[in-house]
Amino acid sequence: LAPFLVIATAGKDGRVDASPRGGAPGFVRVVDDNTLHLPDALGNNRLDSFTNIVQTGNVGLIFFIPGMDETLRVNGSAKLRDDAGLLRQFSHERHPPRIVVEICVEEVYLHCAKALMRSKLWAPEHRIERAAFPSMGQMIKDQSGSTEPVETQAEAIARYKTEI
Repeated sequence: LAPFLVIATAGKDGRVDASPRGGAPGFVRVVDDNTLHLPDALGNNRLDSFTNIVQTGNVGLIFFIPGMDETLRVNGSAKLRDDAGLLRQFSHERHPPRIVVEICVEEVYLHCAKALMRSKLWAPEHRIERAAFPSMGQMIKDQSGSTEPVETQAEAIARYKTEI
């Protein structure tokens, strides 16, 4: 039922990457008691997670379900697969994946709700309005020192809606 997860990987140099992934509930397929398939979706085209998987094969996942404070933790090993038969299983997606992360589950457990309860992450009265922050374009411009014009938040949202 989880529409969102964070995948954590580490490279041979010890650098860690934690990357958000999302889709319709069930976007991660349970193949059997020890195997999950996580299709790659369009994103920012960074390959940090994939590079780390190739180097070490170690992954950790934490699944989130909106409104539920408990999370599901999965640890194991992973490999990247691009065989046509597997990719066809995800051909119904708006943007079919070009690669699937196959996870061999070694540990799986529910994680207690305390952190999400303390954060009040799902409580509507604790939501922070997006307008309280600069746009993503402005933050990237500030970080990179770019002189290019900044994409407005409305322009970014319109672009994302056509890409998703």
